[in-house]
Amino acid sequence: MNEQWLTFANAIKDLYQKDFVPLHEPSFDETEIDYVTDCVKSGWVSSVGKYVDRFEQELAEFTGVKRAVAVVNGTAALQIALKISGVQPGDEVFMPSLTFVATANAATYLQAVPHFVDVSGITLGLDPEKLEEHIHDIGKMINGQLINKQTNRVIRAVVPMHTFGHPVDLEPLIKMCERYNLVLVEDAAESLGSYYKGKHTGGFGLVGALSFNGNKIMTTGGGGAILTNDDRLADYAKHITTTAKVPHRWAYDHDEIGYNYRLPNINAALGCAQLQKIPAFIAQKRQLTETYESLVNSLDGVSLFKEPITARGNYWLQTLILEPQHNRDNILDFLNDNGVMSRPIWTPINELKPYNKMPKSDLTVTKELKNSLINIPSTPLKVK
Repeated sequence: MNEQWLTFANAIKDLYQKDFVPLHEPSFDETEIDYVTDCVKSGWVSSVGKYVDRFEQELAEFTGVKRAVAVVNGTAALQIALKISGVQPGDEVFMPSLTFVATANAATYLQAVPHFVDVSGITLGLDPEKLEEHIHDIGKMINGQLINKQTNRVIRAVVPMHTFGHPVDLEPLIKMCERYNLVLVEDAAESLGSYYKGKHTGGFGLVGALSFNGNKIMTTGGGGAILTNDDRLADYAKHITTTAKVPHRWAYDHDEIGYNYRLPNINAALGCAQLQKIPAFIAQKRQLTETYESLVNSLDGVSLFKEPITARGNYWLQTLILEPQHNRDNILDFLNDNGVMSRPIWTPINELKPYNKMPKSDLTVTKELKNSLINIPSTPLKVK
């Protein structure tokens, strides 16, 4: 590799003052220690406790929705979001192929069928125009329901995923869902603190799902949440994610098959502390974006992905866009060998063995982005 990339790698290590810079690390201080210690001292560390209720309330307030239901991880959140939205076994669910495999897994757990569609180079997320064209090619409306003419299955829902915290162009998707009687379920796993036209992601669809994995913009050590403005759906989500136990002082009665997807109180305590810091984390990430932009300007044939004009992203993961003259894997080898952890975007899900026979649209942009996107260290940091 040439001197430009070595200079770039050294600049990142100098920025973080480390010989090896991870892709993304959590940031903790005394607040997290105090909250978790209080939780431990109370003895309420498992599935119930004051921090779970507090975390759900504060999360709903931060995202601007009526209700938030905390669960064990983001995949569980999306699975339950799809379930309470009416997705049935055998239904097809539109989703991008360029996403983490959990998006498809969540639908598959319900015995639904992922139907992969292409993304936009502007947002990195689901492309409304290409989805509309695909529906015209394969869809027909029968008794008010969209049917895939090629499989004769009902197409029930659309799952946009806000890639690396950058919101999808939601307005045309919302209109499309209304035309074709599709349920919009947002995979907002990466976009806590991101806004589309001034409104927080996760609150546009019937239901949304968040993730608080250790590498996300804030963490509960694991964990996720279901967002909705429908009290009935929130109550149902809470019920089935807590084993569908009928409320009673001492009896153990369960009125349907539920899930043990409860977020422990000790994790919620960590979340309450982290949630207070989201504005600071995002401000630091935006400052980091400006710093990276100046560094990337010295690299030939490389640009830094910037948020679309309709949105204000959280810049969860900083993303380089390589022009065709670059070999992605050579650059990844060089950066990792020189102390800068970097990774490619996910292998498109339609190329993975469990999903390579699922229905799909033309995926031209997905294929292009697969070979041109690299994530670089993105930990929120007060840069120099």
